[in-house]
Amino acid sequence: MTQEPISGSAGRGAIDLSGLSTGGPAPAARPGASGSGPRGVPAGLVIEATDATFTSVVNSSLRVPAVVVLWSPRLAQTSDYVDLVIRIAVDLGGRLQVVTVDADANPALLRALQAQSVPLTIGLVQGQPVPLFAGALPEAEVRATFEELLKLAVQHGVAGRVDLGPVEGEEGEAESDELPPLHQQAFDAIEAGDLDGAAAAYEQALQENPGDHDAQLGLAQVGLLRRTAQVDDPQARTAAASDPTDVAAALTVADLDVLGGHVEDAFGRLLDLVRTTSGADRDRVRTHLLDLFAVVGNHDERVKKGRTALMSALF
Repeated sequence: MTQEPISGSAGRGAIDLSGLSTGGPAPAARPGASGSGPRGVPAGLVIEATDATFTSVVNSSLRVPAVVVLWSPRLAQTSDYVDLVIRIAVDLGGRLQVVTVDADANPALLRALQAQSVPLTIGLVQGQPVPLFAGALPEAEVRATFEELLKLAVQHGVAGRVDLGPVEGEEGEAESDELPPLHQQAFDAIEAGDLDGAAAAYEQALQENPGDHDAQLGLAQVGLLRRTAQVDDPQARTAAASDPTDVAAALTVADLDVLGGHVEDAFGRLLDLVRTTSGADRDRVRTHLLDLFAVVGNHDERVKKGRTALMSALF
């Protein structure tokens, strides 16, 4: 496969992860994909994900951006590339979580990430995939791409760090990166798969501070994950296609579209409904669309355009 890098600011969500398992324990931390890995890697910086645990990785990227690397134990050069990625992540001070995936042992992820060869590197920001590049690029290009990914993450309000423990000379910086207690409680609940607990923590944070933007964003994102956790994607889409006037079905498919990265499709579907409904149905669709705007983030250009289109549809 030709090694063609894709900009770190590439459109999010080109990969549909909605078909992956929502169960399984959280992925385990490990020092490196090859089993030995580079020395001096802080605990927790690198985790190994599987078909069964990848949803936990997606949830974690609501706070800390991640890079997912598919590799193969049959190909030594892919292990060397993983070590390079880990070394860069160490230099970045925990601003990126490194997620390794054994492509030979995880066929569902191989399909979901549309991998034609390994290594393959994908970003995760705010629960959404960001295509980066295929192949093992030179170190300078990998670093530059990761820096672009971090800029994208900041634009979407994702600026957390992996807890690397105390680092000499950085005590003050590490302390400033600590989350407020309720936010940490919500994040820990997300990592454990307890979405109800995460929602409760964010709701309590908003009770104490109604202007807490991060809690508002977190609650919206957790709400999307809760609404779609038990949804059968093909069945939901069939229901919506068979009856375009079924508001509940349309809202469910819009949720699935946002979760799968098809943001414009979701917004377009609900804007069409706003134009064709009235009364309580119209208000329900409008409210749901505003909630999806919150999930994607107010700084996203698609949200800005969507808000303008919504005002036009309403008035």
